[in-house]
Amino acid sequence: MSAEASGPAAAEAPSLEAPKPSGLESGSAAYGLKPLTPNSKYVKLNVGGSLHYTTLRTLTGQDTMLKAMFSGRAEVLTDAGGWVLIDRSGRHFGTILNYLRDGSVPLPESTRELGELLGEARYYLVQGLIEDCQLALQQKRENLSPLCLIPTVTSPREEQQLLASTSKPVVKLLHNRSNNKYSYTSTSDDNLLKNIELFDKLALRFHGRLLFLKDVLGDEICCWSFYGQGRKIAEVCCTSIVYATEKKQTKVEFPEARIFEETLNILIYETPRGPDPALLEATGGAAGGGGAGRGEDEENREHRVRRIHVRRHITHDERPHGQQIVFKD
Repeated sequence: MSAEASGPAAAEAPSLEAPKPSGLESGSAAYGLKPLTPNSKYVKLNVGGSLHYTTLRTLTGQDTMLKAMFSGRAEVLTDAGGWVLIDRSGRHFGTILNYLRDGSVPLPESTRELGELLGEARYYLVQGLIEDCQLALQQKRENLSPLCLIPTVTSPREEQQLLASTSKPVVKLLHNRSNNKYSYTSTSDDNLLKNIELFDKLALRFHGRLLFLKDVLGDEICCWSFYGQGRKIAEVCCTSIVYATEKKQTKVEFPEARIFEETLNILIYETPRGPDPALLEATGGAAGGGGAGRGEDEENREHRVRRIHVRRHITHDERPHGQQIVFKD
């Protein structure tokens, strides 16, 4: 018996015993769930199906919930493969670990992902990352600009300031239904609404290239004005007066094609481009009318405003004996 104990077999005898569990070391074997020992150097994490491999030093370097889990103050359970299970989404856990390693991480550009990362940082109590995410979200809110900003003119002085402060061509719609002493025709309200809807559609389409203004204080009921390089280029008045039997009525027109044409014409005044004489001539612009020289007549044309009045005064005044009186400007 003593010979067997002192021989080589005796030296190998201890290897027949099962090794004692040592937490999450690479050679350990676990059967079922068991506590993680604080002496483990490396940790394998399964966070919602996302697998991560890190050290206890990383997990316990900052005062977070992870430090409480892996510093021995709380029991942590592992599965049969030695993976610590954390019942949490693993989408942003890699960012959490990188922040614990380096003290800073690149933050997501998306506001949604930034909010998700903030929620994970709050769950794991990573205070520094919480503050970084909150600051980034605040900056995004402050820097957020409307898709289409449309100022409303409240005074002539404000209109002048807006025109002087922008380098973009300007489209202004004046609509003021209450500014009328006559009754409206049956289609006037519908046409006024169509003008406003067209203004909104054009603003959404060209807001990056043109400045759109609304005016509710002017003398007209519905009038479009187009400005280029600080001066008025064209005007489309959509209001006419109808003289009917013993009464006058206000009629609002909807010259959609003319309005759209003037909007396209005004695009040639975009900065840094100046008016293109060829394009102006082709579109009937103020600077058109070709010619090699730049004479006085051409300068007058450039400063002339194209005023389009849609059937400014129309009539149906029926009189006895088949007579009809037409009222004009």
